[in-house]
Amino acid sequence: MTDAPTTAASAAEPTDSIDWNAMLAPYRQPVGWKSGFQLASTALLLALFWTAAALSLQVGYWLTLLLAVPAAMMVVRLFMLQHDCGHGSFFRSQKLNNLVGGVLGVFTLVPYAYWRRTHAIHHATSGNLDVRGLGDIDTLTVREYLSRSKLKRVMYRLYRHPAVLLLVGPTWQFVLKHRLPLDIPKGWKREAIGVQATNLALAGVVLLMGWMLGWKAFLMVQAPITLVAGSIGVYLFYVQHQYEDTYWRYREKWNYFAAGLEGASHLTMPKFLQWCTASIGLHHIHHIASRIPNYELQRAYDNHAELRNVTRLSLWKSLSTLRLTLWDEDTGQLVGFRELRAIRDRITAELEAGAAIMATKPEVVPAVWQ
Repeated sequence: MTDAPTTAASAAEPTDSIDWNAMLAPYRQPVGWKSGFQLASTALLLALFWTAAALSLQVGYWLTLLLAVPAAMMVVRLFMLQHDCGHGSFFRSQKLNNLVGGVLGVFTLVPYAYWRRTHAIHHATSGNLDVRGLGDIDTLTVREYLSRSKLKRVMYRLYRHPAVLLLVGPTWQFVLKHRLPLDIPKGWKREAIGVQATNLALAGVVLLMGWMLGWKAFLMVQAPITLVAGSIGVYLFYVQHQYEDTYWRYREKWNYFAAGLEGASHLTMPKFLQWCTASIGLHHIHHIASRIPNYELQRAYDNHAELRNVTRLSLWKSLSTLRLTLWDEDTGQLVGFRELRAIRDRITAELEAGAAIMATKPEVVPAVWQ
């Protein structure tokens, strides 16, 4: 596949003419032994890498840091399996999905019930300009940004800076915010209980590991794993929706399937990395059919040419999306701060031209007032 992203604009045509639910229905059934094997093998690999990292402290911390990378990849993979549980696509039994998802949330630092609900909102509203702020990365339109105070503009620039998104953001999200999500609505009692249950179980695991290994050794092993896994997770979520020709519409023009096909990328990766991330790079398929297990996404993609006419990004090309920060409603594209001056000049010129035209016209008095 090419490194250059292919436009998803033409994907809009078949969106309304194809019955996507019927087409993808054959891929929606979980296979118990496949899910079980994925879970067991990933947990075993994480345990092996974690143990090797702990033992490597006797050799040199450089080796510990190297081993933290594959261990972090297994944490990412476990989260993707938790992600499938949240969509009810990992096991046939929803009770089993919830049980496994809740346990995995302790090791991924993501409280399952709370995340499951916010992620459902993300799927139901992705690309909708009227519903932003819960379960996604904050994105402003150009006009919204320009209308903000100087302080709020600076805060938004900081928030969208790659160093903040990929280094500060994961620590805030997974270590701090998920322990006490202040944005949780008052009516979400089950989710609030789930957060505290996850915190209690996590505290038990941390105390046990600190007692067995010693606090210094435990933190030296776990801290880099958490930081690397968090950064990878945030980056994957970012590039799946933040690219130049992504999809944003106001409610009256928003379409669920168009948002999935045009607003979720196909991130192409080497097979090993696709396995580590449980095929989450096929994100456009996941967004229009979230009940498909991760191990069926590639088969669906291979069998249906309609699923290939979307924006594709290689890992290398995806790095260029980090500069994209604002939605330009006039061009229908994400743009960076470096384009802001030209856009601002264009908007100012349009406003001045409109004012000049209005000034040359006689005042119109409504007939009802005459």
